[in-house]
Parts: sequence; C-alpha cells; structure tokens
Amino acid sequence: MSLDQSPITLTFPDGNARQYPAGVTAAEVAADISTSLGKKAISAQVDGAHWDLQWPIEADAAIAINTMKDEAPALELVRHDLAHIMARAVQEIWPDVKVTIGPVIEHGWYYDFDRAEPFTPEDLGAIEKKMREIINKRDPVRTETWERDRAIAHYRDNDEPYKVELIESIPGSEPIRMYWHGDWQDLCRGPHLQHTGQVPGDAFKLMSVAGAYWRGDSSRAMLQRIYGAAFLTRDALKAHLHRLEEAQKRDHRKLGREMDLFHMQAEAPGQVFWHPNGWTVYTTLQDYMRRKQRAGGYREINTPQVVDRKLWEASGHWDKYQDHMFIVEVDEEHAQEKAINALKPMNCPCHVQVFNQGLKSYRDLPLRLAEFGSCSRYEPSGALHGIMRVRGFTQDDAHIFCTEDQIEAECARFINFLAGIYEDLGFPTFEIKFATRPEKRVGSDASWDHVENALESAIRATGRTYTLEPGDGAFYGPKLDFYLTDAIGRTWQCGTFQVDPNLPERLGATYIGEDGAKHRPYMLHRATLGSFERFIGILIEEHAGKLPFWLAPRQVVVASIVSDADGYVHEVVDALQAAGVRAEADTRNEKINFKVREHSVGKVPVILACGGREVEERTVSVRRLGDKATRTAGLDALVGELSAEATPPDLRRG
Repeated sequence: MSLDQSPITLTFPDGNARQYPAGVTAAEVAADISTSLGKKAISAQVDGAHWDLQWPIEADAAIAINTMKDEAPALELVRHDLAHIMARAVQEIWPDVKVTIGPVIEHGWYYDFDRAEPFTPEDLGAIEKKMREIINKRDPVRTETWERDRAIAHYRDNDEPYKVELIESIPGSEPIRMYWHGDWQDLCRGPHLQHTGQVPGDAFKLMSVAGAYWRGDSSRAMLQRIYGAAFLTRDALKAHLHRLEEAQKRDHRKLGREMDLFHMQAEAPGQVFWHPNGWTVYTTLQDYMRRKQRAGGYREINTPQVVDRKLWEASGHWDKYQDHMFIVEVDEEHAQEKAINALKPMNCPCHVQVFNQGLKSYRDLPLRLAEFGSCSRYEPSGALHGIMRVRGFTQDDAHIFCTEDQIEAECARFINFLAGIYEDLGFPTFEIKFATRPEKRVGSDASWDHVENALESAIRATGRTYTLEPGDGAFYGPKLDFYLTDAIGRTWQCGTFQVDPNLPERLGATYIGEDGAKHRPYMLHRATLGSFERFIGILIEEHAGKLPFWLAPRQVVVASIVSDADGYVHEVVDALQAAGVRAEADTRNEKINFKVREHSVGKVPVILACGGREVEERTVSVRRLGDKATRTAGLDALVGELSAEATPPDLRRG
C-alpha cells in the first residue's frame, strides 16, 4: 500500500479503529489485521455497502471483513461469480454467442444469451462440466474502472452490442467497472471473489432454459435465459433440490386437476372456474371464516363490484392504481359523455361509504365491518400463477373504524383472532413483520410515535415477537404483515393489519366525539387469509392435497367389493350423510384395488370397502389416505368417529 497519501480512519465492528492511507483496499486491510484473515477474506462491508476486496477506500468508514462464514455476502458472491463463470463457459464452447446480463436471484442466478440455436439439456450438462473446469483452474479475478468511451470501444471491437447498450444506459455518475475471470472479461458493478477456485464446485446446478426478451421489451430480441441454483455446501444444494421436487409434487395446479377442484382457460385469463369439489372447499372455508368473524364482533356487509371513477379519484386510487384497474365505459341515457367506471380492485373506499351513512358517535366505535369482497386487478399475463396469482379474487377483508386510543386494543385483538384461525388451519406458528414510517409520509411525528408505539405494545401484549422493517410502512401509517411457513420451508405473506388516517379524511368520514364535535376516525385495514383463491392454493400445497378432513371436498367414498354389497354401501352412505359427512358410493363393476387407487389419487381421506363379510357383520373395512394397512370397524362407531372429524374446529369447541 502507498504510504504517501493522506490517512483515513477505518473503524472495525469491535469499536477499534486504525489509520490507513487513502486508497487502501479491503484486501490490504484484511492482510494487515492477520495473515490468516488475509487468506480467508472474500469481501468487505464498508459503511454498510458490499465492497470488493480490490476497490480502494478513499475516506473514513466503518469496515467489516467478510469470509465464507458470513453466509449472506458469501452466497451473493458465489452466485454472482457463477453467473460470470457460466457465461465464460458458454463462450468458450460457442464463441459466437453474445452475452448480456447475469444477475443474482433467490437461490441462484440467471444469464441471458443471444444464440441462434436453442440450448438443450445436453448443452446444460456440457456447460456445467466446463464451469467446473474453470473453477478448478483457480483463475484470478481482477477489476479495473474504465472511461466510458474506452469501454464502449472495447465492446464494439469485440462485437458485443448488448454491452454497448448497457454502458450507454449507465448514469454518468456511476463508474464503469470491468471484471476479468482469468482471460474472460465482463461488464459488472461487482463485487466478486478473488479467484474462481473460491466457488464451491459441488454446490451448484444448472436448472432450466427459458425465453426472455432483451430488457423485458417484446419488440426486442428474444434471448435464452439459463437459470442456475447455488449454495455454499453440497448438502444445502441437495436440500434445495429436494424442496423443488416436493414443490412439484405439491403444485396446486397439478393437484387441482387430480382432485377435480378447478380449471382456468384462455377465454378468462387469471379467473378461476371452480368445480363442485373446489367450490365445496371454498364455501366450507368461507362459512368457517364467517362464523369466526361474527364471533369476533364483525358485522358483514357487501358492496358493489362496479364503481364510478369519481370515488376512485376521491380516494386517490385513480392516480396511483389506474394501470391495475379494469375500466368499464357505459353510455348512460341522456348523458353527454360516457360514464367511466371501474371494477373495484379493493374494498376500502366502499367500506367508508357504508360508514358514512348516518351519524356516528364515539359510542359506535370501534365499528368492525367485514366483507368477502370480490375484487379485480389487472396482473400481467406473465405474473399469473394458477390460483395463487389471479385477476379475479375474493378477500376476507375488514375495516375497523376507531379512535386513536383504541388502536392498540384492536391490534392485539386482531393478532389473537388471526392466531386462532391459523392454528385451526394447520399453521400454529407465524412471523410478524412490523413496517414503520417511510421517509415520505403524511401526519405529524407525534401521531406516528403514538401509533407505532400502539402496535408495538399490542404485539407485546399477545406475547409475540416481530421483525422490524424500518421505513417500509405506507405513506399514511405503519403496518403489520403476517407470514406463514409451509411444510417445505416456503414463506407466504397472508394476513395484514394497516393503520390509515388518510382515507377517512379523503372521503369525509367523521364521528361525533364526547365533546360534541366532529372527529376523524382511524381506519384499520385488516385481512386474515388474504385472498381465498391464494390461501386455498397454499393449503393444497401445504397438505400435498391431503386437506384436513373437515375441509376435504370428498371426505368418504364407500366402495363395494362385490355387487351383492351395493345395497349396504348405500345404507352406509346414507348414515354418514345424515351425520354430516360428505360421503358418496362407488358401486361400479371394477376391482376394489382399482377403486382404491383412483380415489387415492383424488386425495379422498377415507375409503370404506364393503364385501359379503362386512354386510353380514355390519362393519366396514377402513383405509385412510396414506396408510398401507386397513382396519375393520363397526358401522355405528365409525359414523360417530367420522362425524366428529367432519365438524369444523370452531364448532367442535362450541
């Protein structure tokens, strides 16, 4: 390191500080601390920014040296380096291929290529082999900052037009960083590892190829995108691949077909056609939620699907949300111009209209209004995903109108309400994320202090913890989001609780206070499941189609072994149906093993078989889904057992 430059002070995580010449690199700092750290270092955190070991540090800063034990930065570097190593491998095998961009994504990376011939599965195997050769070479990684004109000339000379376009789009204030992995070079912001051998060679896999338009523009070139997955250890990669296999088995679209729950078709993109089985799940869940909400002090309402744009303008949604709204133009009689309406994308403005009907007193608060509100939102076709991401959906939506002093109690009440529902549905634990005031916001600091303290106190009152997300609240108020973790480790944001003083003000909501004057209520937006469509998709995948007995659309199939048992089969079905069990008969002239296989694929929880002996003894042979063994049970005892299981959890407690 040069010793003739002005000194800077670097402060380490333990609070100690050292002086170095300006322009010192993080690699030099690591080596100065210890020879061992110098060898283990992979990058640094400089004033919170992820920093390449080769980049100079020009001013006083807080610094921490990263090694492979620091999982988050290590994963970022490994995945980023693999993107470059893959691009190098592709160009070493096919020199005419043009490279574009290769960012890090969740679980790995992708890189887009311009190649005339499509990549095949065999090609992916060849690329993986070449990548491991590059890793084993332990080629050094180095970086330089170039002038813009020099970089553009370099890529033009090497016939890399996509890189030229990227440089031309980089703001003038940003440096043009060039990285070499061995002799292969790429344009990149960095940071990167120090040599290719630092990448674990047994902890990555190329996953798939997909088409992607250059820069997401359908008028531009169609490229080929290769996806890869990478982790720090082979075991972590194997666990990820296992989760993917499980996710494929649990895919709600596949199970939806096998269980005959729903379908979707091109004539109604993003809309669900519910079949009888699926609608049974839907209405059973909705009935359960209706009972829970009624017991929780909510009053159910229903509001229009199509609303004049004037309301959306008044609420502020027209300016901020119009691109996601379905617009309806109507030639109203005697009107000089068309009336412009929109299908509602959310329910909150309509709920304020219900609140505004009639004079409200402080004695009416808190007022909890709930609606199974059918909403429509335009989602790009590429974002649609089965029933998880749709354009038409129903929310278990509610809005609580209350005073500022009631926020804490209502928040605690909702957390406990939500916890009970999640436990009933098979999710006994959940995570709370607490999003606080953003930089751009409305309202006084004193009001924000009061509301944020109320939410924090409410969480503590329920005995739960939270993860803080500073600055991620809405411009009008803080919020809590509730995350579930499913059987294979995926997280889903479902419930939400948002504090909003803004919409009541925009839409003129008031109540008469104890002082006889008008006051603005706070509006608490809350949802427990989110959308029914998405939550049912989550349930299907969480349980791999084996829904809890009370939710299963087809709870019991009673199958005959011999035709002489057909009459008894129908008697069993009648007894079960009378006891509130969804039961059906299968008296087809098929072998019992065929019937069992077919209904097992359809995820029927209980299959009862009846033959001559069962008729004579008034018993049934019981096979539960997933069990290899069967048992024999008396009819009356089994009817009582299954009737209890078919009762929704809230009614069992009642």
